[in-house]
Amino acid sequence: MAGRSDVRALTVSDENAASTTRIAVAARPTGAFTLANTTHASGAGRNVTVTTAGTGDNAKTVTVVGTDVFGNALTEIITSTSSAETVAGTSIFLSITSATCSAQYAANVSVGSGSLCGQAIFGGRTRLKGFSVTSGGTAGDVEFFDGSPEDGTALFKSRTIGTANTVIDRNIPDEGVLFASGMSVKYTVDVSDMMTFFFA
Repeated sequence: MAGRSDVRALTVSDENAASTTRIAVAARPTGAFTLANTTHASGAGRNVTVTTAGTGDNAKTVTVVGTDVFGNALTEIITSTSSAETVAGTSIFLSITSATCSAQYAANVSVGSGSLCGQAIFGGRTRLKGFSVTSGGTAGDVEFFDGSPEDGTALFKSRTIGTANTVIDRNIPDEGVLFASGMSVKYTVDVSDMMTFFFA
């Protein structure tokens, strides 16, 4: 049809709070955790956290196995400290298939969803034509990746202003920004309440 555009639009949103027990509730397994959930509350990607209640677990690890935002295999090892605290991983998991500790912890340990968010926008070669970001209550960066946040290339960032419900619209000139290996974004919860991407 004459005049028909090939530009697509995708809106994403993740305002769910972090949860230290989303993936596995507090327990003392000798190996694999019993998973309470295999995805995060929003259904989008998040980093994974390990929370310990004891102080004798320095260098013990939890190996998390799952998929990245594009559904590809992903593994991360999260190492605990000698303090009773939450240690956050840096990889963005869309789903989790297993979480296994290297040794039994001295006290209860749980596996949860962190505050680092990730979304796949498109899985193939595409060009970003523009985007609209609704700011959350915290100023921060939305980072754009050619590929996944784990092994892709960060092409640019856009910063929100920290005033909730303030909308920032950006049009990209010429042919747009090329994402040869797929497009994804990474940001922290409450930095953005909603984003819409226009790509072709």
